[in-house]
Parts: sequence; C-alpha cells; structure tokens
Amino acid sequence: MRNYDLTPLYRSAIGFDRLAQLAEHAAANNGNTGYPPYNIELLGENRYRITMAVAGFSMDELEISSEGEKLLVKGNKAEIQSERKYLYQGIAERGFERTFQLADYVTVLGASLENGLLNIDLVREIPEALKPRKIEISSSRLLDNQS
Repeated sequence: MRNYDLTPLYRSAIGFDRLAQLAEHAAANNGNTGYPPYNIELLGENRYRITMAVAGFSMDELEISSEGEKLLVKGNKAEIQSERKYLYQGIAERGFERTFQLADYVTVLGASLENGLLNIDLVREIPEALKPRKIEISSSRLLDNQS
C-alpha cells in the first residue's frame, strides 16, 4: 500500500484539516480486512443502514459503541469447550473489530440482529441553524436604516 504525504494539504488549506485527517485515516486503515462482510444502504434522504453478516455470533458476543464520529462494532466469539474435528471449516469463528467513520450529525438510532445479520440504523439530523434558509431581499439598505 502506498503512503501519501498530505503535508502540503495541511499547509495550504485552512479549515480543511478534518478532511485531510479522514484521508489519512482511510489510507492507513489496515485493520478493516473485509471480515465480516457488510452493506451500507441509503434508506431515505437522511437515513442509512449498515448490515453486517455475523453468522454464528449471538447478541451477547456483539458490542456496538459510538463515540464522537466513530462507530465501533466488535464481535468476541466465546470459547467453545468441546473440541470439534472439521473436515472443512468455511465459517469464521474469529472475533472482529470494525470501525466506521460517521459524517457530521450522523447518529445511531438502534441495532437489531436477525437471521445472522446485524442491522445498525443511522440518521443524519442537521441542526436548524445549519440548514439552508432563504434570505428575503428588501428594497432599502438595512445598515442605512439603523443609523
């Protein structure tokens, strides 16, 4: 994997340091190996769902936490006491840790486990102060009228 030096971006872009940090995080993120597989769906204008295939994991073995703009999903497989002899083992029984970077104002609504699929529902709630608003145009200057 290539290492990209984003130092010029830090020097010349004011206020875009968060974007550069996200790019660095994506380039250096070697921990997400593709297990377990997942989908990210757009359910509506500001609604999303992450669906992860977690076959063999029970609710007690899964943990979801959200801190700031990071969503962390962990699976810790309980140790099996009985020893099994597999002719072929295609179902992974290893633990995992997957991190998702959430955009601004995206929060987790809840999660459910059904048929080996973990569904995590998300919503983006933009504060009213940051939503676009229409500015009325008047025929007189506002600053001239206040003197």
